[in-house]
Amino acid sequence: MTMSDESRTAKTPPDDPATVRKRIALISAQLAVVLSLLLVWILSEEVRNSTSLVVLFFYSFPSEFLVGLVPHEPILVYYGEYHPAWIVALVAVVSTVMAEGLNYSFFSLFYGVPALRVALDGKTVRKLADLFKRMPFIAIIVAGATPVPFFPIRFLVVITGYSVWKYMAGVFISRGPRFYLLALLGEWFEIPTSLILGIFAVMLLAVNIPALRKVLADSKAKVESEGGS
Repeated sequence: MTMSDESRTAKTPPDDPATVRKRIALISAQLAVVLSLLLVWILSEEVRNSTSLVVLFFYSFPSEFLVGLVPHEPILVYYGEYHPAWIVALVAVVSTVMAEGLNYSFFSLFYGVPALRVALDGKTVRKLADLFKRMPFIAIIVAGATPVPFFPIRFLVVITGYSVWKYMAGVFISRGPRFYLLALLGEWFEIPTSLILGIFAVMLLAVNIPALRKVLADSKAKVESEGGS
C-alpha cells in the first residue's frame, strides 16, 4: 500500500454499527435472492428441462454471481438448439449485465465493511489493482471475451473505484459476441443433450471442487488444532 493509501485509510472514520448492520443485511438479501434462484433451478426438473428464454434470463444471475456458482457455456449451447442464436445471446447478455450490476453492488457493500476492507487490502491485491488501473477497460474486454477467469475483475472494479457504467458497457461488448458464438454452436450442430450435461457436470466440478477441498482442509485443520489443545 502506498503512503497516500495509508493516509487515506487513516483519515477514513470507521462506520458506525448501524451502517455496518445495514450493509450486512443488504449483502445477505442479495445473496439470498441469487441462492433462491439457484435452488429453484436445481430442485425443479421442469425448470431445468425448460427451453423458455425466461429461465435463461434468470439463470444468468447464479451463473454470473461472484465466482460463478454454475457454468453458463453449456446452457447457451443448449438454448441455441431451440432459439435463434442472436436472441439467445441478447437475452443472456442483458441478464448478465444486470447480474454484473448486482455483483458490483454486492462487492461494494462487502468492501464497505471496514473489517473486511482491511482484510482485503493486502500487498498482492494492491499490486493487482495497480496493474488493472493501467488498462481497465481492455482488461474487462479480454476477460469477458475469453475463457480467462472473470471473477477477479468483479473485485478489482470496486477496489479501484472504476465506473459501474463503464464496467457494464465492457461486459456487454465482450460477452455479447462470445454468447452469440456459443449459441451458434448449438444452432449449427446437433449436440446430444447427454454430452452437454456431461460438459456441464465437468465444468461444475472444476469450479467447485477447489473451494470444497479448501473448506474440508480448513475444517480438518481446525479439528486437529482443537484436538491438540
